[in-house]
Amino acid sequence: MSQETLDTAINLGYIVASVLFILGLKMLSSPKTARRGNFISAVGMLIAIVATLLTRGMTYQWIIVGLAIGAIIGAWAAYAVKMTAMPELVALFNGFGGLASLLVGFVEYYEHPARPLYTTVAVFFAVLIGSVTFMGSIVAYAKLAEKLPGRPLLFRGQRIVNGAILAAIIALGFVFCARPADSYEVMLVIVALSLLLGVLAVVPIGGADMPVVISLLNSYSGLAGAAAGFVILNNVLIVSGSLVGASGIILTSIMCRAMNRSLGNVLFSGFGAVGPASAAALTDGQGAMRETSLDDVATQLAYATQVVFVPGYGLATAQAQHVVRELANALEERGVTVKYAIHPVAGRMPGHMNVLLAEANVPYSQLYELEQINPDFPSTDVAVVIGANDVVNPDARDNPNSLIAGMPILEVDRAHSVVVLKRGAGRGFSGLENPLFFKPVTRMLYGDAKDSLTRLVAAVQQA
Repeated sequence: MSQETLDTAINLGYIVASVLFILGLKMLSSPKTARRGNFISAVGMLIAIVATLLTRGMTYQWIIVGLAIGAIIGAWAAYAVKMTAMPELVALFNGFGGLASLLVGFVEYYEHPARPLYTTVAVFFAVLIGSVTFMGSIVAYAKLAEKLPGRPLLFRGQRIVNGAILAAIIALGFVFCARPADSYEVMLVIVALSLLLGVLAVVPIGGADMPVVISLLNSYSGLAGAAAGFVILNNVLIVSGSLVGASGIILTSIMCRAMNRSLGNVLFSGFGAVGPASAAALTDGQGAMRETSLDDVATQLAYATQVVFVPGYGLATAQAQHVVRELANALEERGVTVKYAIHPVAGRMPGHMNVLLAEANVPYSQLYELEQINPDFPSTDVAVVIGANDVVNPDARDNPNSLIAGMPILEVDRAHSVVVLKRGAGRGFSGLENPLFFKPVTRMLYGDAKDSLTRLVAAVQQA
């Protein structure tokens, strides 16, 4: 095969792969087509890899070693990592993407320091964004895995320090781009400062803001990949990186709107560092949460007309998604209408609840987004909240002094009755008090969610 024919085949493969990436990304926007979209994107990636391997001059023995190691790690992650660990796994994958871009940029510069200006600029951005993404993702992983405190870690002058580090990196970037052949030490300093910036940029974020951080880091990894594509002049890497970067930014914007907060507020406010008591909880005269029994809940559910399940991170922690589906089946056999209310930022990563419920084969027709389900709550007999906190906190609606004031919520407090499944009476991941738990319509069912739901299935079947 001539070189011209080979180049044509490679470029054709890249075009096909890019089209599949776009189609797959489009399908990921809906739970109904997400699995198919993921498969189509995977096929596109396979085509891109094969096309890249056709490039002349490859050292295949090391590529085969890398493919084997990567395949083993990927297969192990797919089968062994529990759904409770999925958010931190996504954070790690984002970090690996950033690390790959960092290494590509650094190695290309090390081997060919004298390059055209546009390539040198691409090397700088690949190293900068890749380093920030890598270390930021490592910190996010540590927070989600509870190896670091989940709350924001703040210190005096934090914004000033971060701004100074970023300014220093940009100044060094100009020096590096002006004289790349003589700036090896400058590049090392840029890498070190960028890694430090990645840590300092994420440690002040925590609590309920972690899903936004994951989405933003995903966007960073795409931008780093696109920059690496410009370094090695790989069209499909530029296209795929740009798609990931743009879609990640859009998703981040959507999630910020779902919390009625700006991205700047998420990144710099230190939300969740202090969890003040809710004004509503302190002034409504209730004073204490009311505990209920499993038999009472089973009776309520068995004779209800409509039940709405509201999943949160507690559902993932208890691995209770399959049992929720069993309980829903038992209720539907009795003629009860069952729905699932999904908040955009429920859980600890974008789409967390959709992933959990899809694993349990919950019909997509029963999943309702916030705008769809809120009008139904006044006609709902029982709303069952499973490990959710901020997304059902009425303070966001009723208390203008709350840290989450204005955040759109699932208005479960408008249901005839609310049952909250929690391990204990403590506050949620964000550290905010929730006045829902003190309202007259609310009863608390304490214990492991999976165990409670399992016993509810048996009790409903016997009712």
